Amino acid sequence: MKCRNIILLGIAMLMYGTSAFAQDDPPKVEIYGEYSYLRFNPSLSYLKNRSFNGGGGGVSFFFNKYLGIKGEFMGYGSTNFTIPPGTYNFPNLSPTPIVLTAPITTQGNMFTYQFGPVLRYPVGKITPFGEVLFGGSNSNAYGNQVKGICTEFECITSSSNITGTQHPFTMLAGGGLDIKVSKSFSIRPIEIDYMLTRFTNPITQTNNQNSFRYTAGVVFHF
Repeated sequence: MKCRNIILLGIAMLMYGTSAFAQDDPPKVEIYGEYSYLRFNPSLSYLKNRSFNGGGGGVSFFFNKYLGIKGEFMGYGSTNFTIPPGTYNFPNLSPTPIVLTAPITTQGNMFTYQFGPVLRYPVGKITPFGEVLFGGSNSNAYGNQVKGICTEFECITSSSNITGTQHPFTMLAGGGLDIKVSKSFSIRPIEIDYMLTRFTNPITQTNNQNSFRYTAGVVFHF
């Protein structure tokens, strides 16, 4: 009788210990939604940096307590790209030079899709994380810009990408912080990333835009 009680007590303690360990163990799957602010650098002397606002989300799967893989999708609404008045020598457009007596304003949006490793380090309710993501993006900003110029001047261009949407290589590197509210829910107050895009401007054939991104949102744990 005593032996049976001891066995039952041992099983109960083992089940309690397993349950407690499972509660402390970080979740394997995270699904998140975020607001995103992108400070985009067009890498053109006649265009200033532009602000994109948007949002999206993604999912992370963790192989263990620290290492996982992440997939992310973000969309940004249209923003204005304004070329100020002035004289411009655009090597891929004819006639040249082009003299603007009034600004030319066009619009462009953006969408990004990224995948890559993510590292986290849970410390109580706080979980800092870092990531390096690779993928692509698309935007009609540069194509619309060339279209706006050529509509104004009836110019001739050797570029075939005058009105299309580009899909260049894109990379993100950065990190953020999650604050645990409950077992299945966290708040992400900050994530800051360096963003590299390789859009080619059909006018000047420039590429490699170095931009800044801030995101914040909520995370659901499973």
